[in-house]
Amino acid sequence: MKLIKMIAIASAAVLMVACNSNTKVEGSKAIRNLLPSKGEVDSTSYLLGVNFGMVISQNGFGQLNMDQLRKGMNDAINAKGNVQDSAFTKQFKIDPTTMNAVINSFLQKRTAYEGALNKEKGDAYRKDWMVKNSADSTATGIVYLIQDSGSAVRATSDRDTVKVNYVGHRIDGTEFEHNEGISFPLNRVIPGWTEGLKLIGEGGKITLVLPAEMAYGERGPQALGPNATLIFDVDLLEVHPFVAKPEETK
Repeated sequence: MKLIKMIAIASAAVLMVACNSNTKVEGSKAIRNLLPSKGEVDSTSYLLGVNFGMVISQNGFGQLNMDQLRKGMNDAINAKGNVQDSAFTKQFKIDPTTMNAVINSFLQKRTAYEGALNKEKGDAYRKDWMVKNSADSTATGIVYLIQDSGSAVRATSDRDTVKVNYVGHRIDGTEFEHNEGISFPLNRVIPGWTEGLKLIGEGGKITLVLPAEMAYGERGPQALGPNATLIFDVDLLEVHPFVAKPEETK
């Protein structure tokens, strides 16, 4: 698992610095002068700590017990013997060979919690937004507000191509994405766009408030999290109806 490898690398780097700080420096003065200066050791140590912290904060670990984290690191620093020997693991409070299983189980529970919380907040947000803005909704749960219905030229097929400007926000108002003049077939985007952009014509403007199942669902990008409700302000610049190639019409 890539995440476990990242944690192992970060931990190993931190432990290496910690171990080296307690190791007697050997060699003549000329040889010792080849080593990094104290300032370089301090800077590297700090940045390795930053790296380890980012691995934790950016991978959904949430609030950890820092006392236990430090204890685990100290136990690893002070452990004796060959890591391949069965006796080595007995020096730890928890068998390190269970690391993958324990961390994976922890992250699965964190993800389940965040997904359920995001859905609860998102459902409440859509209901409130719909009332406050006198908006409409679809049978699939999309809440939408049409600022400009546009022309009579509309996408009618999932294979039609559209060109848009758009801005995407989380429910806390934070912008997470924007693009101008981007084109795509409607069958190559999230379901909420496939359905929602058929509600207006060329030149139209619409705000789409998408429930998680019409956006990225449980497998949302890390920056958004699972089951995120998303808001998109979209200008529909052009609509290009799908034209089948000759061989497709046979």
